[in-house]
Amino acid sequence: MVTMTLIQGIINAFVMFLARVLAFVISQAMRSRDDRDSGGGWLQFILVMVFQIVFSILGSLVVCWFSRWREFRADAGGARLAGRENMINALRALRRLHDPEVAAAEASRAQAFQSLKISGQSKGLLALFASHPPLEQRIARLEQGAF
Repeated sequence: MVTMTLIQGIINAFVMFLARVLAFVISQAMRSRDDRDSGGGWLQFILVMVFQIVFSILGSLVVCWFSRWREFRADAGGARLAGRENMINALRALRRLHDPEVAAAEASRAQAFQSLKISGQSKGLLALFASHPPLEQRIARLEQGAF
């Protein structure tokens, strides 16, 4: 959690810095020489907000990629400690529990199970924003011995 917090903080610092620099450069380039003395800060303010939104979305991609990479490393570490087959079996058990019918039954029986929503069915562009890789990919990497 500390690593993820630090990475998010660094990304946020870059977002704020780059948004302000680009907004300043663009707003200065769009003003005429006569207009430089009047208060034309609204354009710069709007540009800062737009750039911060865009750069925050792009920064989220980086943070999510790092989170998925850490999850693969955690699987590899678990495989080294507990054995590859044990780790594969644990992930397969999680995949079985992810079945909607089983998940609903378990969630109604044990509230702690509701916090284990670590593997959604993200596909396409939304997969880039997933914090955890799909269980199928995690199992496949362990089966290939790619750690």
